[in-house]
Amino acid sequence: MAKNGSSPAGKKREASKQPVHGMSDREVTDVEEMSMPRTPVIYEVVRRLGNEEMKRPATSLWWSGVAAGLSISFSLLAQAILLTHLPDTAWRSLLVGFGYCVGFLMVVLGNQQLFTESTITAVLPFLKDTSWRNFWRLCRLWAIVLAANLTGTLIAALFCTFTPVLTPELQNGMVEVSRHLTEMSWPQMMFAGISSGFLIATMVWMIPAAESAKFAVIALMTYMIAIGGFTHIVTGSIEAYMLVLAGDWQWWQMIVQFVVPVLIGNMIGGTALFAVIAYAQVMEEI
Repeated sequence: MAKNGSSPAGKKREASKQPVHGMSDREVTDVEEMSMPRTPVIYEVVRRLGNEEMKRPATSLWWSGVAAGLSISFSLLAQAILLTHLPDTAWRSLLVGFGYCVGFLMVVLGNQQLFTESTITAVLPFLKDTSWRNFWRLCRLWAIVLAANLTGTLIAALFCTFTPVLTPELQNGMVEVSRHLTEMSWPQMMFAGISSGFLIATMVWMIPAAESAKFAVIALMTYMIAIGGFTHIVTGSIEAYMLVLAGDWQWWQMIVQFVVPVLIGNMIGGTALFAVIAYAQVMEEI
């Protein structure tokens, strides 16, 4: 029987202990730890996340989605707080935009189910195996999570409007922040939604490699949505609900002028653009 040092496995271990290009063992370890993961590795992490999401029971998806809708409503509340406390200057909108990050940080770091995240996570398993079974699982996930998200934001909007939880100034601030939607046409809503969907998908793609910088990645991507005036189906839904409850919009206007174009835009940006491009980068390597 060969000794451990003379066996192939033993030789491999011996070789791994040798310095590389004059580097010590510790330095080699540091290089490995500091190296960015290869694109196929990031792809596989996101794909497995999507596969796990599609396997979750409907009840779990629903309540996680409702929680996400409630949590992300704090984006609008944080913006209203900043708006009511900052002077009316040309740069106020840049600071108010920071409030938009709050809800996303709560949702993503809390591992709650957000529809626009699933436009990439759930699509990657389908692109790898384009079966009817995976297509059904994808549609099931999207339908449950989107309905749950919109239910959560509706509950939040009703709570903020019909209970004394907020001061009149803050409630008016939430409506004022929301009124930018009334200035946008149908095509503007859709194309702004494409940009938003792409940024959220980018955020999801970056998180596996971000490690301790997750907070910064989430904040940066969502801040770009806010100051860019882009539209997001879930965060924007509480704004749309507030406009309906304030009398600025009718329910049909919310659906036709906001929900339809923004939903189309988010799905194009997150799925047709980012998810397909992400898969194309690695399809010859997986």
